[in-house]
Amino acid sequence: DGIQRSYNDTKREWGYGKLIPLSTFLDTNQGYLEQDTASFGAEIFLGTPIQIQEKVTFISNPPNNVFTWKILHFSTFEDKIYYSDDFLVEDRYWILGFNPKGTGDGRSQAIPIFLYAQVHKPNAVGITTWGAVNLRLKNQRNSNHAQIYSAASYPIRSDYGVGVNTILSFAELNVASKGYLVNDTIIFEAEMVKVSVTKIVPV
Repeated sequence: DGIQRSYNDTKREWGYGKLIPLSTFLDTNQGYLEQDTASFGAEIFLGTPIQIQEKVTFISNPPNNVFTWKILHFSTFEDKIYYSDDFLVEDRYWILGFNPKGTGDGRSQAIPIFLYAQVHKPNAVGITTWGAVNLRLKNQRNSNHAQIYSAASYPIRSDYGVGVNTILSFAELNVASKGYLVNDTIIFEAEMVKVSVTKIVPV
């Protein structure tokens, strides 16, 4: 039928529940049965066996998974997206991005923070990456940080970001006693709690 079949340890046989109707097979005028004898055959083409495969591993709390972004002179920032330096976690570089004036047509009432996946490090398998992160706006007076968890699949392209618009309201940010904005400085932190790593391994 022109359909390719793959045979392996878990699927050792393929076949047909009904190749032709039994009445057609038994009808000697059809030519399938002659002198109570029939012939069956199979034409087999051997394909090249797969020698390698991709193995995806999810790494929890990988080394060097916390990135801190200290932003000075916050009040002087304009209405545009600002990006952090990149940081490497496992096989991929990442950056943070935010707009100090909010996002969206109506402008959100809270500070937005986004995580962007960048290029893969040399010799890494360039493929979609799954990443889970704790995004924080640090409290500079105590440990009561504003935190949001985000998890998503990041495609190969490097302009794809995922984040939140609700990490902390601008109203709370501007209350000095809250401790998030101190000396016109804010501090973001990204803690990559889990990332996927893809390796090419022999079968």
